Formats: sequence, C-alpha cells, structure tokens
Amino acid sequence: MKNTLVIKSDRLRTTVYLISIGLIAAVWLINGMFCKVLMMVPRHAEIVAAITGSEYAIPLTRGIGIGETIFALWIVSGYRPRTAVLAQVVLIGVMNIIEFFTVPQLLIWGQLNLVFAVIFILFILFNEFILRPDQLNTVS
Repeated sequence: MKNTLVIKSDRLRTTVYLISIGLIAAVWLINGMFCKVLMMVPRHAEIVAAITGSEYAIPLTRGIGIGETIFALWIVSGYRPRTAVLAQVVLIGVMNIIEFFTVPQLLIWGQLNLVFAVIFILFILFNEFILRPDQLNTVS
C-alpha cells in the first residue's frame, strides 16, 4: 500500500511539473510570438522605443520576440533545464528592472509589474529546483 502511494505521488508531481513547464513556455511563446513578432500588442514596441529610441524599435521588438519564442522551444525541449531556468531568471529580472526605472508608465501595472515578475521568477525556480521529479530523463 505504501509503495502505491509513493508511485501516485511521483506521478502527480511529474504531472504538475510538466504542466508548469507548459505554462512557463506558454508565457514566453505568447509574449514573444504573438505580442512582439506578430505585433498584436503594440505597447511592447512602445516600451522598446522609449528605452532604445524609435528608429529601430519595430525590428528590435520582433528580434526580442523571436528570442522569447526560441526560449519557449528550449523550455519544452527539456535540454539543460537548469541552464534554461537560470537564463530565464536573469532575463526576466534584467528586463523588468530596466522597465521599472525607465518606462513604468507603459507597463500594465506600472512599477507593480516588478512584483509580478518576482512571483514568476519564484514560480520558475520552485518548479525546477523543488518540484522537478528526479526520475525525469532530461539532459541537465
């Protein structure tokens, strides 16, 4: 009976971990492909223009979006997941700190955006370093 509980617990943990990976990748894909590459949310280009100047804001925004889309693919691939997590933490942190100080008026929640970024960072870290089941066969 005890082994059955452990197996069910491991399956649940793996399921929650994999769903979380999908959600994290979806955030990168939506913000990258839809908001930036396809320019469905012009505010992203406005943020880039305010930080870098308007001359190259559109191509820079699309380039950032392509990078974020590649991030989504990297995350779901399972290749070097801890490296991917650390890269995400750095990028989210740097991106949001820059926006916090330079363009808070363009952010959905103003300077409070940084709080949501920290929560997302903590979720990513928790998912990989606490929740990730040991038996997953990914290249670390």
